Amino acid sequence: MVKSYEKVEDTFFEGFKGIYVRALITAEDKDTLTQAAYDSTATPGAVIGRIEGGVEGFVSSDKTPDGRIGAIVQYWFNSDDLEKFELELSYRIRQDVLVKPFTSMFDLTPNPKGFIGMMKQVGHCGDGYEWEENIFGREMINVPIAVPDFKIEKQLGYSEGFMGGNFWYMANDKKTVLEAGKIALEKIAEVEGVIAPFGICSAASKVETNYPWIGPTTNHPYCPSLKKTLVNESKVPDNVKYIPEIVVNGINKEQCFKAIKLAIDSIIDLDGILKISAGNFNGQLGDLNVNLLDIL
Repeated sequence: MVKSYEKVEDTFFEGFKGIYVRALITAEDKDTLTQAAYDSTATPGAVIGRIEGGVEGFVSSDKTPDGRIGAIVQYWFNSDDLEKFELELSYRIRQDVLVKPFTSMFDLTPNPKGFIGMMKQVGHCGDGYEWEENIFGREMINVPIAVPDFKIEKQLGYSEGFMGGNFWYMANDKKTVLEAGKIALEKIAEVEGVIAPFGICSAASKVETNYPWIGPTTNHPYCPSLKKTLVNESKVPDNVKYIPEIVVNGINKEQCFKAIKLAIDSIIDLDGILKISAGNFNGQLGDLNVNLLDIL
């Protein structure tokens, strides 16, 4: 069935180059694995110089080095400062994966541009009692802890990818916000190599701000609650009450674009969807400006 894109605005999003680590977390049970995966990728923070992460998907035990169930996760950084990336990444691993019982972590970055060693910031949590060993066909660090033991691959590969792809779906009821978002995210999860770090995001932002120490602040012309206040400035279309955003990062732009197209196609015909648009910064910040219509 051919889709009609009459609801899609002739607008663009701005993509950014970013570096990412793609890793595999394994665990003994589903609950621990799920918590480790989502905890370690929570609180996206690329806009404030921190890690931006997401869960790409879950895999069965026959697809992991140690024969246990696994979660594929991605950690992104929008700077070439590898030392800072290494530190920020270590916080996520140490505080959210290492502390979960019976977890291990493996490198899963395709065609890595380079590697980040795990001994300095993670391995040394063993306080000098850690050791290296070759198991599961990998060079691993064994970190002795009270529920023995956390194992992590000696090096995690990093590569360059495409971050910041996004689209907005404008709705007139709460039910559509949640149902359409769930459908779109499920479609994105079908595409290998991509994540949606914010899930259904309620807070599209802008660069211009009255409070620069905060960083990006609310994109006020697109706030439905300000439509009457901003008589001449509001850009909220008639009958639109909600403007959620979904952000997509991908190991390459092709996968990112594929995920966005699948997501939009999956929700565009829903009755509660009035318009599809995208967030941008007037073309001033991104490495690549991508018109939505060009990828649909």
